[in-house]
Amino acid sequence: MAKSVTISVKRSSLLVSVLFYFAFSGSSSSLEAATTCPLSFDHVVRIPWNTTDCRNFDKSADRKNSCCQSVLSLIGISMAQHLKQTSRFRLPDLATSVSCLRDFQEKLDSLSLPTNLTSTCFDPMQFVISPDSGCARIQTTQDWVSKLGDSTPLDSACSGDLTDLTRCDACVAAGFRVQSQLLALDGNSSHAMNCYHFAVVYAAGVVNNLGPESDGALTCIFSLSLSSSVGSKSKGHKALVLGISIGAVLVISGFVCVCLWHGRLIKRRRREIVSVEQGLRPRFRLNTGSIWFKIEELEKATNEFSQKNFIGRGGFGFVYKGVLPDGSVVAVKKIIESEFQGDAEFRNEVEIISNLKHRNLVPLIGCSMVDEDEIYGSGRYLVYDYMPNGNLDDHLFPSGARKKLLNWPQRKNIVLDVAKGLAYLHYGVKPAIYHRDIKGTNILLDADMRARVADFGLAKQSREGQSHLTTRVAGTHGYLAPEYALYGQLTEKSDVYSFGVVILEVMCGRKALDLSTDGGFLITDWAWSLVNAGKTDEAFDPSLTKEDDGSGSSNVKAVMERFLRVGILCAHVLVAFRPTILDALKMLEGDIEVPQIPDRPVPLSHPSFRQDGHGHSSICPR
Repeated sequence: MAKSVTISVKRSSLLVSVLFYFAFSGSSSSLEAATTCPLSFDHVVRIPWNTTDCRNFDKSADRKNSCCQSVLSLIGISMAQHLKQTSRFRLPDLATSVSCLRDFQEKLDSLSLPTNLTSTCFDPMQFVISPDSGCARIQTTQDWVSKLGDSTPLDSACSGDLTDLTRCDACVAAGFRVQSQLLALDGNSSHAMNCYHFAVVYAAGVVNNLGPESDGALTCIFSLSLSSSVGSKSKGHKALVLGISIGAVLVISGFVCVCLWHGRLIKRRRREIVSVEQGLRPRFRLNTGSIWFKIEELEKATNEFSQKNFIGRGGFGFVYKGVLPDGSVVAVKKIIESEFQGDAEFRNEVEIISNLKHRNLVPLIGCSMVDEDEIYGSGRYLVYDYMPNGNLDDHLFPSGARKKLLNWPQRKNIVLDVAKGLAYLHYGVKPAIYHRDIKGTNILLDADMRARVADFGLAKQSREGQSHLTTRVAGTHGYLAPEYALYGQLTEKSDVYSFGVVILEVMCGRKALDLSTDGGFLITDWAWSLVNAGKTDEAFDPSLTKEDDGSGSSNVKAVMERFLRVGILCAHVLVAFRPTILDALKMLEGDIEVPQIPDRPVPLSHPSFRQDGHGHSSICPR
């Protein structure tokens, strides 16, 4: 029978969430090119996709995010068609990508949508085959088969009609399994999103025999929100069926409803059995007060993990905004990759995080866990308090509709808040916890614009009196301490280094690392060089030099200089010269003096500094 209702697909939004994160990670390029685009975008005006959020693009961040996800889905359809026709996953060069985005924007223009959608949502380089945007060195379907074989979980799970709920769930689970295989071949955990993107395009362009524009591919693989009923293409068939026998339709409809209800019941029962076998109960509280949620509760809170509720990428997974039955607004993180070796380790991690109670840490409310099987895959979820003002990085380096820049009192409070949160992790709990990934996106801002340190999924507890040696270096380039990046040696001073980089970003208004400039830019070396040359004023964000908090401009300037010097000291190349986080906090508050900033000898082995043979860095000459 014809399908006359819009299908709501659970967890399908994870696919487009991966695409969205992959697309939104850079800024738009203004490069002009006359190259012909090999992609077709005719479906942009043919598919009845919901354009509401794009028409109200500038009204809210949620609408902007949702719009970018939708238009990225439309490009994903073109990439899948391109793969099917040419066997190539990406475009050959930047000029071609720029040409395609220009053609794509013209299609959007024909729908009377904003003219800046592509420049706001995309970086042209993300669609070009390159080491940074690739996965396991795969460029063609032939490469795919040679590395994964001619049969993957996608081949059996993502064919046929994916408007069926069970089939769609199986396809989503298969996508995560193939991502893990690709990531193991690639060896670079930072390519997780790229590898999932390859799996999505392959599933839609190669595996699904109904094609990228089929109802199932649109709603399941690309999670595209349609403005009309799925299955509208078969209206004639529906009329025929209704004309033959209304009674037959009712019988068939009833049978389908019973089957769907039965499927949901089996799914729910399976989860309940899993909970009992693991010794868990819905709403079971740990000693710390955290809640074990039913997965159904989280699905309902997040509107079945809808793309409209997608907040962004967090450590290990994707984060969605949700509302609990009592009205509490939460952030739900779906974990898709982690170091947890099993359920016991995950529960232990939850208990550790739950014990961390401090006003400058994002509190964990609870978690949920779904066992792994062939149909549903595995699922682990962490539920946190929702931080309405986003993360620090968004406010320091806003994109799109420009946000109001942070003033000096706000920046001062944020730096102090982060220092207090880290001091608690290092000295307020036993054994100490090292965060390993302190950066702007892991510093969230509450309703009062006060900072809270987030994302303890990368946290590691130390053995008292010892440094922590790890074979898996976690963190972000530009924020990693040299001894940790090079040798895997993790100490409290590793977090102090990252904290120093964050201070410099806050005070200077520049990103930690920028390799797009001539010779490259590293904020730690740049700030040290200016202060060492007596040009401290040139290091400050220009907006700060115009402010006065009412206590006298000379005093404000002195405090800002103190913060800048503490940032340089904390981010010193040599561990011995860095203060502890407690001493850094005392320096920031003015309780102890900031010592003379030592010179910055650069180790020859440090990858971030290229030597000229005389001990000088080519990033910022002394």
